[in-house]
Amino acid sequence: MTEPRTFAYLSQGLRLNVCEWGDPAAPPLLLLHGVRDHARAWDPVAETLAQRFRVLAPDLRGHGDSEHARGGFYPTEGYVFDLAELFEREKLGAVVIVGHSLGGNIGLRYAGLFPQKVRAIAAIEGLSQSPKSLAQSRAIAVETRLRDWIDRQREIAAKPPRRYNSLDEASARIAAEHPRLNLAFAAHLARHGVRENADGTVSFKFDPALRAFPPVEMPAEEVWRLWSLVECPVLLVYGAQSWASNPMTDGRAEHFRHADVATLEDAGHWAHHDQRAAFLDLLLRFLA
Repeated sequence: MTEPRTFAYLSQGLRLNVCEWGDPAAPPLLLLHGVRDHARAWDPVAETLAQRFRVLAPDLRGHGDSEHARGGFYPTEGYVFDLAELFEREKLGAVVIVGHSLGGNIGLRYAGLFPQKVRAIAAIEGLSQSPKSLAQSRAIAVETRLRDWIDRQREIAAKPPRRYNSLDEASARIAAEHPRLNLAFAAHLARHGVRENADGTVSFKFDPALRAFPPVEMPAEEVWRLWSLVECPVLLVYGAQSWASNPMTDGRAEHFRHADVATLEDAGHWAHHDQRAAFLDLLLRFLA
């Protein structure tokens, strides 16, 4: 796979890494990865898209080769701010956004805030909580959620990041969590997703604090309003074997002005990896 060019920019005092492929003069396309992932997970997708686009894939704050947030707190609004800063730095407009999970969530909120800057957006399981999980969360008192988050953060801080004896061991960990992944690609994810420790072991680059999600989020009704402000075409992609619920059947697609929902068979939450050829075909037809 083609090695990307890289550059860094500052957002709220954090140095954030960006990978870039393709002709710098081509139309821009942003790839936004999911939680505890990294920009190089997009390599095979970026290689195809770079034939037509200037492809930019940032490492989100706390991920990959970007700096960790002070204090380990990662509200979604911080990621949206980082994206706005990248648009400003690179003078981007008429951008295509493709986001997976957290990345889709970030991209859709940005597209609602700045609809004139986004030409099209594809979100792979990027709508955050389903109505069912939202109801379950709201059934838990806010003081309980906050106490649980504090306890969880203390527990994470008390333990050093897990160490793996080799790159192969880290790769096996990824493969075990995502059994549909090609083993060679799991090794690719590990190679770019770990850093070496002084004793020769390796640990994943992402901030361990990311294992505990923020206890308080923007109210769902306000997120739905942002979705309703998105003016460009929206493609919502789901894996038929995923734990995530389909927005066409659970009602979330109705919050968008122009949204199509597509399901990839024999694919889970990482649908763009599980069925990459089918995903790319779907995406390119959408963009055409």
